Amino acid sequence: MTSGDASRRSRRLWIGGAREAPLDSVAAIFDLDGLLVDSEPLWVRAEREVFAGVGLGLTDQDCARTTGLRIDEVTAWWFARRPWTGAGPAELAARIVTRVAELMATEGRALPGAQQAVAMLAAAGVPLALASSSSHRLIDAALDRLDLGAAFPVRCSAQDEARGKPDPAVYLRAAAALSLPPAACVALEDSPSGLAAALAAGMRCIAVPDPARRAEPCWGDALCVLDSLEALDLATWRRLSALAAAVGA
Repeated sequence: MTSGDASRRSRRLWIGGAREAPLDSVAAIFDLDGLLVDSEPLWVRAEREVFAGVGLGLTDQDCARTTGLRIDEVTAWWFARRPWTGAGPAELAARIVTRVAELMATEGRALPGAQQAVAMLAAAGVPLALASSSSHRLIDAALDRLDLGAAFPVRCSAQDEARGKPDPAVYLRAAAALSLPPAACVALEDSPSGLAAALAAGMRCIAVPDPARRAEPCWGDALCVLDSLEALDLATWRRLSALAAAVGA
């Protein structure tokens, strides 16, 4: 190897002051709702319909207050603040899930860049996992709708944990399923509770927030903030995963 070859190799290995890691050494753990699939409007419709059935009139802004929580936590949250009679929180949660599944099957659509980003990382050999607040039923329905099922053999639901996001349990489970330490994983999230969960798990996080929430100060804790997953090309992933690996070393 000539000195010129060594110099060029050195420049390839160092990106923003961080040594570039092999692509299979840092995993990407994706959230689902609001990041890969544009399901938030479906959740809002389902929640408003079902809560209206017990006399609780919610606005879109009301529903935004619980974005990122498990649906059982959402119904419990509202029951604690505006209790109703009749079907309890658990029953309402089940009804909402059923309604979202119906809407997902016919109206679910990928968010900009979602399918391309997942396909790009999978083709490059990056280990992938999903860590969602949704139930396995909805995770499977969404991935089937987006034709992304094959990319995510590891699918973790916060429904399997004692607590949902911002508790880190679902992210810790995903890292364990990949046989990687949390520091070797980068989460991709759109919600403040998801960002908090990833950070609490010891991961770095790429944030892709809804434009309406981009001004919130919490995003300053993210590795970076992207307008959409269309901005995540392989060069950007190499740079960000290298920075995450350097911090976790």
